[in-house]
Amino acid sequence: MSEKIAAQIQELAEELRDHQFRYYVLDKPIISDAQFDQKLRALETLENKYPQYRSAESPTQIIGGGFATGFQARDHITKMMSLDNVFGIEELDIWFDRINKAQVKNSWLCEVKVDGLAINLLYRDGKLVQALTRGNGVTGEDVTLNIKTISAIPHELHGAKVPSVLEVRGEVFFPIAAFNEFNEEVQESGKAAFANPRNAAAGSLRQKDPRVTASRPLSMVVHGIGAIEGHTFSTQANAYELLKEWGLPTSPRYKVVESRAEVQEFVNYYEKHRNEVEHEIDGAVIKVNEIAVQEQLGYTSRAPKWAIAFKYPPVEVTTKLLDIKVSVGRTGRVTPFAFMEPVVVAGSTVTNATLHNQEEVLRKGILIGDTVVIRKAGDVIPEVLGAVVEKRMGTERAFVMPTHCPDCGTVLRAISQGDVDIRCPNTRSCPAQLRERIFYIGSRAALDIDVLGYEAATALLESGLITDEGDLFDLKANDLMQSEFFTKKDGTLGANAEKFLSALEGAKSRPLWRVLVALSIRHVGPTAAQSLAKNLGSVAKISEARIEELSQIDGLGQIIAESVKEWFDVDWHKAIIRKWQNAGVSMEETFVNTNPQTLAGLTLVVTGSLEGFTRDGVDEAITLHGGKSASSVSKKTDFVVVGDSPGSKAAKAEELGVRILNEAQFALLLGHGPDALK
Repeated sequence: MSEKIAAQIQELAEELRDHQFRYYVLDKPIISDAQFDQKLRALETLENKYPQYRSAESPTQIIGGGFATGFQARDHITKMMSLDNVFGIEELDIWFDRINKAQVKNSWLCEVKVDGLAINLLYRDGKLVQALTRGNGVTGEDVTLNIKTISAIPHELHGAKVPSVLEVRGEVFFPIAAFNEFNEEVQESGKAAFANPRNAAAGSLRQKDPRVTASRPLSMVVHGIGAIEGHTFSTQANAYELLKEWGLPTSPRYKVVESRAEVQEFVNYYEKHRNEVEHEIDGAVIKVNEIAVQEQLGYTSRAPKWAIAFKYPPVEVTTKLLDIKVSVGRTGRVTPFAFMEPVVVAGSTVTNATLHNQEEVLRKGILIGDTVVIRKAGDVIPEVLGAVVEKRMGTERAFVMPTHCPDCGTVLRAISQGDVDIRCPNTRSCPAQLRERIFYIGSRAALDIDVLGYEAATALLESGLITDEGDLFDLKANDLMQSEFFTKKDGTLGANAEKFLSALEGAKSRPLWRVLVALSIRHVGPTAAQSLAKNLGSVAKISEARIEELSQIDGLGQIIAESVKEWFDVDWHKAIIRKWQNAGVSMEETFVNTNPQTLAGLTLVVTGSLEGFTRDGVDEAITLHGGKSASSVSKKTDFVVVGDSPGSKAAKAEELGVRILNEAQFALLLGHGPDALK
């Protein structure tokens, strides 16, 4: 029995070391962080029960990243520790109780746990002389030249009482907005995209050529101190204040609290709002705030006893890809999607994830039967990032795109030459397209009709109350009595029916551009719809306009112009317009724009997040003030507005000499025009 236990512990330890190598050195993990944590906890449990079989080299006893790469190895002055983890309130309470046993009086400092690459900065007499990765906690890799390319990290500290020696610990990260922009550019160039911001940060920092690192918009946040000479701190919060004064990038997302209840409130808040943070987080860190108490509590061989990481449910996990199926969208686009073994990601169970198109499946090299990595951010549909090739068994098979529509049987085809998307051309009667169009009409992006969700759209069609979107605004209370979805068990109308009818009536007076979006004209989103409404003013004029006239409208171009003309030339589309008009839907631009046209003739690009605007809100503000909101920077761009965590567009603006504005300058431009900036 003892030999079996010893072998089990050794096997699990070797497996974990292999995963650590893939994570820290190759930047290509084959299991999720949560799965690694589960295995590490299983090993800890076994070793605690059978301590005689615990090795000094066990992953539970040493820091994970102790592997040699192409960078020179150097020692930290003081050991760079890791953090112990808890995964629920009960485990957190046990940790609290352990602290309280020491009978110390303390407050707590709570902060978000940045999911990045751990780095140790060494300053001597205020000057940055060395930057090391964590490595095994004692020895790390020298990445000093690459670290010095990150603009957030000062080469020299400033201010009063700068220590003669200072080790600063923190995380290098890839801002989410910048990561998304960077990945788009990588994919456009035909190269493989990074799986996630953490891998992108690690890969960017380990470049042999610092110029490559410099081209990546990395940033950093500091959250700890190692060796220090010439200064002392009374609390963790005091340390952060001074680090900030000296010019180091500290996070504003920390809070000092006095009770467990307040700690729990902080933890819950960031679990709910984790997708609003500019960088990825995978939990919250709770620390004893008082430095004297920290020293009294001490350390284990790998982690401080006075700090703990509360890990959130993962947003990136692995699971089995059972099949690849296809769905048909509102414009006929046929999209492959992954059908997987159920897995919990970001707190919800997931079975489906998007694969975009056939070429994307090929590019990612995904086979049916693969173990795949999936990711979910916020309420966005999960996406398959790639396959774990090392886990293939040889029974996997390639996906073959269907030749016929799975809903109506029509032969699928590309609409235009060079189009990567395959579509079902049966736009009028394909059940899938019709259902998706009805559902989209009710969405916030279109007419924002309360109750008209997916279930309501399905119920209206299956009950025969409508045959297409043209019948929607003719619905009356008596009609809804025929659908179980809108009635109670006693046969009377339900509250959802009254809400729906009221919402339909309100939608009739929506702005013209929203009506155009609701028609599901291919390529016509909010920006193009607003340009059409602004320049032509009515559906009648839009339908009569020639392609040449349409293509000259700012923000449209030839492709959108042809799509608009093609849509209005179809007889059953014209019938929808007539039905809606007869039902009282406004078909003319009634909105009077009273905003000063301060941006007339100007093209602006916005990158990063702004405090005073949402993403859609800033685009609308630019449009309402006469400007054009573009998605990419070119020589024709007049201004680039830069918010928090900007992407590569800011660097592109500098390269092209395009003027960059902060949010305050943008507000000035919006209110008074370009002359105000002089």
